Amino acid sequence: MRTAPLTFPASFTFGVATSAYQVEGGIENDWSDWERRGKLKEPHVRCGRAVDHWHRYEEDYALAKAVGATAFRLSLEWARIEPERGRFDGQALEGYRERLLRLGAHGLRPVVTLHHFTHPTWFHAATPWHLPESLEAFRQYVRRCAPLLEGLDALVISFNEPMVLLLGGYLQGLMPPGITDGAKTMAALGNLVRAHAIAREELGQRLGRVELGISQNMLSFAPDRWWHPLDRSLVRLAAPAYNHAFHEALSTGHLRVFMPGVASTDVRIPEARDSVEFVGVNYYTRAHLRFMPRPPFMDFKYRDPQQRGLTDIGWEQRPEGFGQLLQEVKRYGKPVWVTENGIDDRQGTVRPEYIHAHLKQVLEARATGVDVQGYLYWSLLDNFEWLEGWGPRFGLYHVDFDTLERRPTPACDYFRAVATGRVLVPPSGASGSGASSSGDAQPSAAR
Repeated sequence: MRTAPLTFPASFTFGVATSAYQVEGGIENDWSDWERRGKLKEPHVRCGRAVDHWHRYEEDYALAKAVGATAFRLSLEWARIEPERGRFDGQALEGYRERLLRLGAHGLRPVVTLHHFTHPTWFHAATPWHLPESLEAFRQYVRRCAPLLEGLDALVISFNEPMVLLLGGYLQGLMPPGITDGAKTMAALGNLVRAHAIAREELGQRLGRVELGISQNMLSFAPDRWWHPLDRSLVRLAAPAYNHAFHEALSTGHLRVFMPGVASTDVRIPEARDSVEFVGVNYYTRAHLRFMPRPPFMDFKYRDPQQRGLTDIGWEQRPEGFGQLLQEVKRYGKPVWVTENGIDDRQGTVRPEYIHAHLKQVLEARATGVDVQGYLYWSLLDNFEWLEGWGPRFGLYHVDFDTLERRPTPACDYFRAVATGRVLVPPSGASGSGASSSGDAQPSAAR
């Protein structure tokens, strides 16, 4: 293996990531209903106004620019755009168009996610993902979204973390729609693959060529008991199913998942073949798998064998796993974007080292021929973290959830030093860069 250079090329993109429900505020959808049903870890918690990004987007775009970002990932909220089935809200569409145009005015490339976990309140009753009716519903939604991207140099993500959506919502019942059914999980998985192909078709008809991909959560896996053959077998099954089944389907048109006693499928979806222009990777941690003698036959744990300290949400810091997965996605022969990577660091002291360790893995992957073109840190702001509510803090900027004041964490200086200097300096070497901390000029779903 060649030694990785310490410099990023001028073409490499540094950016930040958000999602609509987690930051915008004022959204009524399946998640707000889930909260009212007391389904979060703290049943009284509500997203509500979130961090009011819907009204503060200009301020937040300036904060992104202030840390050296040149790309900004956001999502379109289906529930804003189609609050009732078949009724599309023109003001919401105009609002998103304005926000996308303003990104350009701030020198930020839009990275636009069409679907980031949430659905309109009518969706699961009328057109759930395990039924074919979901495909026409999604088609109509994408058709209305396509004009929003006209004339923009946007990177487009059809689905954020589809395997998290399915495991959490269809297998574990921990998030909407709250189903626990393996057959429906696999039916929904097939339809999400088909829906991606539909998005490609609809966007292509309106926009011509579009840079389209997915944003796939990928985990490093290890046996909980290294000596136990069934724990080791679980890793051999789970890693390809969780990390690669969706990517493989969008590359080959063949969707295969084999998890005996849990959920399996083997189906050809020819319209999905070669249907991405890039591979999106979200990476956070490693899971240790342990065989259980009853359904669903596995448990997973986060351990700290290297004694680096678990993150505040309880996840292992494992940058080597990130590097391994970047090597694995090289097989698809497409450019790679790190569409999320970040840490829950509630004191703000660990984040610079975390970013440094993971950007080092990016450079090492690039040195071996992996075409990593961009890195989007999750997240620009502390925000609402799904089942975890308001506890975790992934933001480059700390948000006071009472006043909504945004304040820079130490990672702002470090991220800016690397993004603007294009050299992977250690965090201790970034303090003398002259960068100001002023902000004037985030197996269960947790991002």
